[in-house]
Amino acid sequence: MTQDKWDLLVIEDDQGLQKQLKWSLDEYNVVLADSHQTAIVELRRFQPKVVTLDLGLPPDPANASVGLALLEEILQLAPTTKVIVVTGNDQRDIALKAVELGAYDYYQKPIQAEELSLIVKRAFELAALEEDNRNLFKRQTNSFHGIIASSPEMLAVCQKIEKVAPTDVSVMLYGDSGTGKELLARAIHDISPRSNKKMVAINCAAIPENLLESELFGYEAGAFTGANKQTLGKIEHANGGTLFLDEIGDMPLPLQSKLLRFLQERQIERIGGRDSIEVDVRIVAATHQPLTELAESGEFREDLFYRLSEVALNIPSLAERNGDVVLIARALLDKFNQQYGRNFRGFSSEAVHAMESYSWPGNVRELENKIKSAVVMSETNKISVADLQLEPSQLEEMPLNLRQVREVAESRAIQRAIVLSNSNISKASKLLGVTRPTLYSLMDKYGIQH
Repeated sequence: MTQDKWDLLVIEDDQGLQKQLKWSLDEYNVVLADSHQTAIVELRRFQPKVVTLDLGLPPDPANASVGLALLEEILQLAPTTKVIVVTGNDQRDIALKAVELGAYDYYQKPIQAEELSLIVKRAFELAALEEDNRNLFKRQTNSFHGIIASSPEMLAVCQKIEKVAPTDVSVMLYGDSGTGKELLARAIHDISPRSNKKMVAINCAAIPENLLESELFGYEAGAFTGANKQTLGKIEHANGGTLFLDEIGDMPLPLQSKLLRFLQERQIERIGGRDSIEVDVRIVAATHQPLTELAESGEFREDLFYRLSEVALNIPSLAERNGDVVLIARALLDKFNQQYGRNFRGFSSEAVHAMESYSWPGNVRELENKIKSAVVMSETNKISVADLQLEPSQLEEMPLNLRQVREVAESRAIQRAIVLSNSNISKASKLLGVTRPTLYSLMDKYGIQH
């Protein structure tokens, strides 16, 4: 956008009309293109919200299919752009076909400056309104303290976190590796009254058993060989804030007893020390293991289990989060575009389908790794299936139960249409081939928000 003027791309090969349009639409920064190739170059360069497209373009001005092909390419590259097609006065059927393909509106020659100016103005107003709606939708549903989600499954978890965070109860997060347990723990801390204090995290599975106790409780100088000075443990560092115990299911039984004593008394003793130190922390724990079963078998202390699980939340895997894969993928692509100075325009339709069909055993962490690799290695302007290194054999097969197939397919199709249409319900209903009331009814049926 030049200064305060919106960029308007005018695709027209007639130089006389070019001058007329540039003069009559001088409230915009008019960018001219006279061919298919030039139009795509200027579209990428200026990313205009509105385009006027004369369907009669070289090399065959009499063949409107050339212009229609350009229209489809524009909408594929910039799906939110409003394209106004300009046709001859005997090409009404062609104009309607263009609208069917996704054009915002059409205008028939001869050009009347005031009429076309009004259509262009309305197109810009609608584009701005839709962009505001998309931004509002992203703020309200797509991002929750760094958690990107629109699926009913994950939004339900976020709603529970909003309820539990202001309290001081202990929270247990159950979820597979890579589902974002630490991110959710961070959200609990950030919403809580303790947000102005530290959140301290420790991975119980990553630290050897003989070191874990000193990491948690600290030690006095001379407590053991190499203990040259007094060192505070993670629990003391978190005083007044939140302690996140990741992979708590891997904590050794002897240490579980000491942790339980701390939770009961809210006091610790450093290794080699005799003084009791009062510590005020809120505990959030996480595991991928079935703690209930471990407690029943005696592999995890039952009393500690109940202390840590005052509220338990199950985090869905990425494969269970209908519609979230593409949302997260786009956010990650933006992140890595900035981080590595790249300018990828999105994903190919085949890549989108593959991401939705893949089971993602490594969850969000696996998705992040594959997109990072694709951004670094790809040489095209769009991420492809090959860039993501997703083999056809890795894609999930549909179940055989017909009712289940229909429900899964409908729910995923609706989520995908909402994502692809940037939450424009009118456009999503067109993509799905249903009316808006029907789409709203289906969204209610599957608990899909917009």
